[in-house]
Amino acid sequence: MASTSSPLTLPVLPLDDEVVLPGMVVPLDLNDTDVRAAVEAAQVAARSEPGKPRVLLVPRIDGTYTGTGVLGTVEQVGRLADGDPGALIRGRGRVQIGAGTTGPGAALWVEATRVDESVPEPLPGHVTELVKEYKALATAWLRKRGAWQVVDRVQAIDDVSALADNSGYSPFLTTEQKIELLETGDPVARLKLATQQLRDHLAEQDVAETIAKDVQEGVDKQQREFLLRRQLEAVRKELRELNGEKDGEESDDYRARVEAADLPEKVREAALKEVDKLERSSDQSPEGSWIRTWLDTVLELPWNERTEDAYDIQGAKEVLDAEHAGLEDVKERITEYLAVRKRRSERGLGVIGGRRGGAVLALVGPPGVGKTSVAESVAHAMGRKFVRVALGGVRDEAEIRGHRRTYVGALPGRIVRAVKEAGSMNPVVLLDEIDKVGSDFRGDPAAALLEVLDPAQNHTFRDHYLEVELDLSDVVFLATANVLEAIPEALLDRMELVRLDGYTEDEKIVIARDHLLPRQLERAGLNEDEVVIDESALRKLAGEYTREAGVRNLERSIARLLRKVAAQHELGERKLPFTVGDGDLRDLIGRPHHVPESAQDPAERRTAVPGVATGLAVTGAGGDVLFVEASLADPETGAAGLTLTGQLGDVMKESAQIALSFLRSHGAELELPVADLKDRGVHIHFPAGAVPKDGPSAGVTMTTALASLLSGRLVRTDVAMTGEVSLTGRVLPIGGVKQKLLAAHRAGVTTVVIPKRNEPDLDDVPAEVLDKLDVHTVTDVRQVLELALSPATSDAAPEVPVAA
Repeated sequence: MASTSSPLTLPVLPLDDEVVLPGMVVPLDLNDTDVRAAVEAAQVAARSEPGKPRVLLVPRIDGTYTGTGVLGTVEQVGRLADGDPGALIRGRGRVQIGAGTTGPGAALWVEATRVDESVPEPLPGHVTELVKEYKALATAWLRKRGAWQVVDRVQAIDDVSALADNSGYSPFLTTEQKIELLETGDPVARLKLATQQLRDHLAEQDVAETIAKDVQEGVDKQQREFLLRRQLEAVRKELRELNGEKDGEESDDYRARVEAADLPEKVREAALKEVDKLERSSDQSPEGSWIRTWLDTVLELPWNERTEDAYDIQGAKEVLDAEHAGLEDVKERITEYLAVRKRRSERGLGVIGGRRGGAVLALVGPPGVGKTSVAESVAHAMGRKFVRVALGGVRDEAEIRGHRRTYVGALPGRIVRAVKEAGSMNPVVLLDEIDKVGSDFRGDPAAALLEVLDPAQNHTFRDHYLEVELDLSDVVFLATANVLEAIPEALLDRMELVRLDGYTEDEKIVIARDHLLPRQLERAGLNEDEVVIDESALRKLAGEYTREAGVRNLERSIARLLRKVAAQHELGERKLPFTVGDGDLRDLIGRPHHVPESAQDPAERRTAVPGVATGLAVTGAGGDVLFVEASLADPETGAAGLTLTGQLGDVMKESAQIALSFLRSHGAELELPVADLKDRGVHIHFPAGAVPKDGPSAGVTMTTALASLLSGRLVRTDVAMTGEVSLTGRVLPIGGVKQKLLAAHRAGVTTVVIPKRNEPDLDDVPAEVLDKLDVHTVTDVRQVLELALSPATSDAAPEVPVAA
């Protein structure tokens, strides 16, 4: 900072927390002692000097003077706008404050030196650009404030120092910022500082204006929404008056709805708490929408609605018999349930310990046997509402227990929705395909069903969405499944198992005649007197065109047959009425797909060569026949050992090892050439290689096939067998006897061999099936071989089939 060499002696006029820059004109109150003393001292000194009285304007911050001040002249002394005495002072230039000295009056006198603030001419290019930038920023700020006259004055300033000091008028500058401008002697540096301060202020102002604009827009939107809602309420009020409704009948009055609803006490308390929250929340709050949805759900649930059970036991039995042929086990269980409920109701035992006598039945059986339709008939027989809940493919636990209300789009679980849909607290709920429930990272729905299906717990079922107790103890839950092993053990323990093992051929004929045919006639647009299907044709359809445990494919075949007749009639190829006999089936729907083994030519049967036996198995589609083929490898080309094919499980592979070991150890006793087994490989194959197979029940079948291979004796075509074999030749019990015997009956087998310990299971087999089967119960595999193998035709050595 450069200064002149001639010192000045001036009285000090202190400015408390104020800063005056050169070029500024400010009024000062003379009531201030320091101000009046400085002005009076300057006036006294001016008497002996030419010109106006001069003072030194120095900022005083917290009692401390700055090192730089401004030389000011007293332009005028008079009265201020409020009538107080005052002086008008103009800043002339910067001075550097020196040592104190003496002078007239009570003021403080100091020596001061003028500061050189000159700028070389012409102005450098960067200074010119800086001047333009400052003027542009100052103009923009002044225009926002509407100070158009000041804009012209700023544009007229060409001096760099004066232009920088002009920012002292800016009201947004703090005292510290003005002192920084005062103490910056270099005009270019001071202009840079003033430009930066003005730029920062404009940026802050832009942000503040943007925020204020957003806030104002939000306020305007809220006011507009409030006005529109008031108008909407007024319109609704007018519409209610036009419709003759009272003004108080508003659907949004949740408190009145809750108090008027017939809710349990704890549910009412929870609902009223939510109403209190709703009344405290604003219309724009998202929580209000969640509470309204929850209250709507609670109010729509039938908390105290129940249908009266039809306790006409005989009538219920007649309904079940009329709607379903066969399935005696299921119909007996439903009849027992109704009888017990009736007796409990008559003795006042309807509710015990807060729980009612709900039932959980698991209907397990192959597809198409009528599990779903049985559930509908149960509801019909009981006089209850029926709801079906499809669980196939459900992997999210929230589908059963509901979502927490904090989630967007939360809903109650499927059980609560089923009760809501039924409109009563005691419906019949069918949990369809419960064995198809999956589990992944979202949870295990089967585990969530444990509380739902537990009669000891489900009277206090708590859905995650509702968070209030729901009594499910009076609900009759029926679950359907195809594969029993796919149901978790803990879940199966809570249900009473009822097996539907399939229909006999006679039952299929009755079902087709009484149920399937009338339904398909209606769908085909035919009357009962236009097309008649003989019983012989239905029997052939059931026996040779379809081979299944249920009747789904049988119904498809009947539908196809009727469509063909209807199309031929429309084309003029056939006249109605028409009676379909068994001889017409081939021309209408083609050849049979399942010809019994016994009906084939003896030379074409699978058991026409040694080493092939007929077994029985249980699959997800019911019972089925299973052929086992065995062969020996050529001793010169084949490797020794046992080869198994047909996509077998570990248990079935072990059964094959056991069968081979038994024959090797008892070959002499059975008069078999077991020496061939030492150096020749044995190959056992189960056809339908694409179908996985497992289980121990094919043990006797594999033993019989190997014995037939070694002895050269054929296995009887009409014989099928099942049973697990041990190393000592004992025949051990197996499962699925009823399904296996039904499969044997469908396949045309007349003789069946089962383990002796499975003899009690024959009570479950329909009498008409047992009448057509010759069932032999055995304890030892030797008995199986005596029954299944044909007598030897000669004493010559048997020809053993060799594997290629």
